[in-house]
Amino acid sequence: QLQLVESGGGLVQPGGSLRLSCEASGSFLRYYSVAWFRQAPGKEREGVACSSRAGGATSYKDSVKGRFTIFTDKAKNLVFLQMNSLKPEDTALYYCAAGGLRIATMSDWEYDYWGQGTQVTVSS
Repeated sequence: QLQLVESGGGLVQPGGSLRLSCEASGSFLRYYSVAWFRQAPGKEREGVACSSRAGGATSYKDSVKGRFTIFTDKAKNLVFLQMNSLKPEDTALYYCAAGGLRIATMSDWEYDYWGQGTQVTVSS
């Protein structure tokens, strides 16, 4: 059973950067496609970035393209989300997710394993 634990969230000023980490245990990330989702208060959960187990192709939500980067360290069983040029609208609870799908999507029903989330707050 794959387990995921996120870390790295916090309070940051607009324009700042954060790196979220997701540590996997119980299995190996190389068997899974992975994604980061977020949910702001009063809003639906949305996909932010994903990475396919087949070839490692990545995809991003339009509003974070050029600012966020998803990458994995499969040797250490870690997934990261590097977030630069943060905006107040990026404020949300961020979740790491993993699923057996070959090509990653940003549809949350495709993912079987979820972390508990880490809070990101962008505010001056």
